[in-house]
Amino acid sequence: MATHSPNRLAKEKLVLALGSEIGSAELIVVTQQLGLNAEQTRTLRVEMRKNGVGLKVAKNKLIRHAIKDSKFAGLDSYLRGPTVLAYSKDPIAAAKTSVEFAKKTDKFKVVGAVMGDQILGEAQVKALATLPSLDQLRAKLIGLLQAPATKIAGVLQAPAGQLARVLSARSRQEA
Repeated sequence: MATHSPNRLAKEKLVLALGSEIGSAELIVVTQQLGLNAEQTRTLRVEMRKNGVGLKVAKNKLIRHAIKDSKFAGLDSYLRGPTVLAYSKDPIAAAKTSVEFAKKTDKFKVVGAVMGDQILGEAQVKALATLPSLDQLRAKLIGLLQAPATKIAGVLQAPAGQLARVLSARSRQEA
């Protein structure tokens, strides 16, 4: 029976935790941070959290082990240099938040992503970031569904209001 060093066991736990954390994501964006200071890193984490995006900094070797044999295995080619993974269940949020933050500083760069079984390059991630988020789409849909109902209610109430005015005028004439 082979014994594992405590360091190896710790790494295996990290790989399992990372795999389970990103496993339910719809989109993982691979970014590189090249010298963000503490304030920039805090701002990045706050923006990501606010938009429902998880953020994971890990060694590329550990990320490779975590994504091996998963739907995210295609990310392997993007794992170079200081890597940060941004992931979300909303298929747009991680891309949108990462691209917006990259516009604010040249120390943060979007490298690529994987969505489902699609590997996306930097340009494709930027294009994805221009789409409305899932919450924005839901709000638009609700607005579209409510608008006709409001109009129908207005149209249905108009004849009843007119009938009430006619009856009121008629009763005044008789009085």
